[in-house]
Amino acid sequence: MKKITKRILAGTAACALAFAAVSLSCTRVQVQGSAATAFADTQKPAVTIPSESLKVIEALQNSFRSISSGVLPSVVEIDVTEKKEVQTMNPFEGWPFDFFFGNPNSERESKNNKREYEQKGLGSGVIVRRTGDTVYVLTNNHVAGKATNISVKLNDGQEFEGKLVGADERQDIALVSFDAKDAENIVVATLGDSDNVQTGDICLAMGAPLGYRQSVTQGIVSATGRSGDQIGNMNDFIQTDAAINQGNSGGPLVNIYGEVIGINTWIASGSGGSVGLGFALPINSVKKAIDDFIANGKITYGWLGVSLVDVTDDYKAELGVKGQKGAFASQVFLNSPAAKGGMQAGDYIIELNGKKVNSQSELVREVGYLPADKNAEFVVLRGGNKVSLTVKIEERTEEVSNDNAKLWPGFIASPLNKKLRENLKVDDKIKGVAVSNVLEKSPAAALRIQNGDIITAVNDKKVTNLKEFYEALDLNRNKEIWFDVYNDGHTISTGKYKLN
Repeated sequence: MKKITKRILAGTAACALAFAAVSLSCTRVQVQGSAATAFADTQKPAVTIPSESLKVIEALQNSFRSISSGVLPSVVEIDVTEKKEVQTMNPFEGWPFDFFFGNPNSERESKNNKREYEQKGLGSGVIVRRTGDTVYVLTNNHVAGKATNISVKLNDGQEFEGKLVGADERQDIALVSFDAKDAENIVVATLGDSDNVQTGDICLAMGAPLGYRQSVTQGIVSATGRSGDQIGNMNDFIQTDAAINQGNSGGPLVNIYGEVIGINTWIASGSGGSVGLGFALPINSVKKAIDDFIANGKITYGWLGVSLVDVTDDYKAELGVKGQKGAFASQVFLNSPAAKGGMQAGDYIIELNGKKVNSQSELVREVGYLPADKNAEFVVLRGGNKVSLTVKIEERTEEVSNDNAKLWPGFIASPLNKKLRENLKVDDKIKGVAVSNVLEKSPAAALRIQNGDIITAVNDKKVTNLKEFYEALDLNRNKEIWFDVYNDGHTISTGKYKLN
């Protein structure tokens, strides 16, 4: 038995030596015919890089490592559950008796035919504050704003039950909190100054794209000041080519100093994946929101009380403001801060508190940030002249800002250019301004004014262009206003609208 064992061991050893010889030979270059085969495990340097260049690249790589290791502990994954309702159909509803006789309870029953279900989702967030054992996480409203259950996962694996502190749809931001016994060991991110961000700056996007927690992508700032109008957001945005995908929403955009300069919010993509067009909320625009959420559970906005629209060059020409940057107040809310301060429909706003106004979206943001019960100084162009106004800002509420009954005049006036005359089939003999966007329950609706009408006179005074039209609407001069309206070959006078 011992001899057999020895023979087996000897055979095994011989095989092992033979295998080793074969394995070792695999590192060599073998020649088969005239062809040479090289293997990937050679010890030669892959490429030759000049030492000075290598130092620069290594320094950049070390910087990215330091930024990632320093900021990622403050980046979290947010898992949410949201309850939704869907209308269900009763396959027997209406048959056979409802078909012949009707069912007075059918409407009530259809309202009750709803099924509730839970929809799960995920996003990212960044820890922005710690007070005692309470930790606050900033994220997007579309991530956590309607969640019924929130779970916050830290990069070290800890998981906490989150609570919604406040959410805001206009800016698409939300604040979530959780309680931790060792909160002092939880890393809070450093917020930077997004006003200093410039196109070309290196940046890193962090978050949990597609559920891959603690991911980091790197790129540059592609542009600043991008409008959020197309997604219904009042803010401007930082554009970046750092890869942002689904799940990155709410995560931070970070500069080379490890400071948060933005909150990743949306991407422009036909496929739903990153194509190098990501957009982040500038952090300066939401710093105040953190305090508002903690103090009041909501953001308080300043309210001016005007309706702003973007206008074309031909529009500006008729107003007498050609070449001017600003924001056009097409309508004004009666008894609003603007009206009380002397602002008129048709005013072209060019300054706010000594700062030039460049666009309508910029003015919306700046007014929104103004505190209530404080005076704001405006400069407007009216009839080609500069007018200075002092307006006491009030707090914005949905009730007052959506009250069309107070919006004067209740429609947008447009210049009668050649194309519009062709569409309305109005010849050059008719002078005035065209009516569009008549609002329900507005003064214009009460006066039976319709889209496509031509306003030819205000209070029996003829108007031939936008400048004359808005001058005639002076709220300070008139106690009541009526219009002469041309439509389909007929001109009628409206009733009189009394201005309170």
